[in-house]
Amino acid sequence: MNPLGYAAGDLTALLTSFRLALLSTALLLVLCTPLAWWLATTRSRFKPWIETIATMPLVLPPTVLGFYLLWVLGPNGWLGGLSVAMGGAPLAFTFTGLVIGSLIYSLPFVLQPLQSSFQATGTRVIEVASTLRASPLDAFFRVVLPLSRRGYLSAAVLAFAHTLGEFGVILMIGGNIPGRTQVASIALFNHVESLDYAAAHRLALTLLLLCFALLLTLYLCNRRERSVGVAL
Repeated sequence: MNPLGYAAGDLTALLTSFRLALLSTALLLVLCTPLAWWLATTRSRFKPWIETIATMPLVLPPTVLGFYLLWVLGPNGWLGGLSVAMGGAPLAFTFTGLVIGSLIYSLPFVLQPLQSSFQATGTRVIEVASTLRASPLDAFFRVVLPLSRRGYLSAAVLAFAHTLGEFGVILMIGGNIPGRTQVASIALFNHVESLDYAAAHRLALTLLLLCFALLLTLYLCNRRERSVGVAL
C-alpha cells in the first residue's frame, strides 16, 4: 500500500492508462482532422462507406473488435508479421499494440465531433479567405481551426475519457501484464475478481471522479463559448 492508499501496482496501472489516453488522443486529433474535413465537405459516393467503417467501433462488441485486432497484431497478422519481418516483436501484448487498438476503438469519438464542427463552419469561410489572397491551407489553419475549437475540445475529452475506461479491447490485445499493458480498468477487474473490494472501490472512485471532472469541464467550456457567442 502506498501513501495515497492505492494497492500495489494501481498507480502504475493509472499511469499506463494516462499515457495511453494522452498519446491516443493526440494522434487521433491529428489523424482525424483531414478525414473529418473531407467527410464534412465531400459529395463523394464513397462517403457513406467511409462513415460506416469509421463508426463501426461504436456498435461492435469489444470482444469482436479485440479479436480481429489480436489477429492483425499477432505474429501471423499483417501488422505483427511486418514488425517481425523488420526485426521487431509482434505488436500484440505490447504498449504499441494498445496504442494502435485505441486509435481504432476511439476513432468515432474524435471523428464525429470534428466532422460536425466542420459542417457547421462550412466552406464559405475558405471562399471568403481566398478573396483575401489566402491559400486554402492557410485559411484552414487560420480560420477553420479556430472556429472549430469547441469540436476539438469535445473530441479530445471524449477520446481521452473513452480510452481511459476501455476494458474489453485492451484485455484482448494487451493482456494483463503489470507495468506494460495493465491499465486501470483491468487492475480494477483484478481486485473484484480477488474480492478485494476496498482496493476496487478506491480505483473505481478515482476513474469515476476523473471522468466526471472531464465531462463537467467540457460542458462548462461549451456553455461559456455559447454565452460569449450570444454576447457578440
